[in-house]
Amino acid sequence: MMMKPTSGPVLVTGGTGSFGSTMVRRLLAAGVDEVRVLSRDEAKQDAMRRELSDSRVKFHVGDVRDQRSVEDAVQGVRHVFHAAALKQVPSCEFFPQQAVLTNVTGSDNVIRAAERAGVESVVCLSTDKAVYPINAMGISKAMMEKVAQAHARNRGSEGPTVSVTRYGNVMYSRGSVIPVFVQQLKQGKPLTITDPNMTRFLMSLDESVDLVEYAFTNATPGDLFVRKAPAGTVEDLARAVASLFGNDDPEIKTIGVRHGEKLYESLLSREERQHADDRGEYYRVPLDARSLEYELYFDEGEKKVVDEDYTSHNTERLGIDGIKRLLLRLAPIREELIAAGRDPEDLA
Repeated sequence: MMMKPTSGPVLVTGGTGSFGSTMVRRLLAAGVDEVRVLSRDEAKQDAMRRELSDSRVKFHVGDVRDQRSVEDAVQGVRHVFHAAALKQVPSCEFFPQQAVLTNVTGSDNVIRAAERAGVESVVCLSTDKAVYPINAMGISKAMMEKVAQAHARNRGSEGPTVSVTRYGNVMYSRGSVIPVFVQQLKQGKPLTITDPNMTRFLMSLDESVDLVEYAFTNATPGDLFVRKAPAGTVEDLARAVASLFGNDDPEIKTIGVRHGEKLYESLLSREERQHADDRGEYYRVPLDARSLEYELYFDEGEKKVVDEDYTSHNTERLGIDGIKRLLLRLAPIREELIAAGRDPEDLA
């Protein structure tokens, strides 16, 4: 999907991260007049400034926790893509209050500042870990979703159109396991996995940006969007990476599940699937716009009964060969293969 051109500035919070920087590039390619990047990492901003060398990108050093820095960055903006977050499960387990400050309070700051500034739309990025959350990161992201939906419920069509996107693991994003496997292979070390039967959704950065663009184009206030994705076991993923680098029988070491990890991930709960609109590549879950006067909305039973979540255990399951085909689409993997003297075209 190609981002439709839009006039006026666009703000990307967390714009120096894996998703944010990809979103910035997509916006520039679409001809957006001005892209503002709000993040707290000045070193990454400087590197990004040098790499892009594009006067349309305006950098703002700040933190979504700091309401004033958000307000300064959002002035005159038409659209906001809110990607700033604490995303690492273990670190959020040890410092849960930090996850709350960034993922919940920070998101509220962004939405409220956008409303005061007359922004047209805000797309908030969430995670599969927000569904039946068992870890601090997922709980904080579930609360972020509730903050966004509460704004839509309370404000209706007034103010910006606030929507939420939810996606699973992004392959080769910062902190993901694939770069770890590549590094371990280069160093001749065993590949470390948590549980061989653990499954994860498999999605590229470009596909995650497609999901956000779909929400930007199609959302009504409070909508939640999910992109359908295949999944694989962690062991098959490790073996697929190793096979691409010429090792069809890698040494694999099981190290056990980390703090707060699930055996599988869910993109939609059964309750959400009950009301979801299947749009082919995407699910849309409309806002539950009922008021607190529930008796006015009483209904005898559900018209549609769904008895399972949409998870990485019951979605399309890829084996080693299928995962290899997905990996070969990733530019970083192709670059690593070329550096290792292997031609990606011969492996396709």
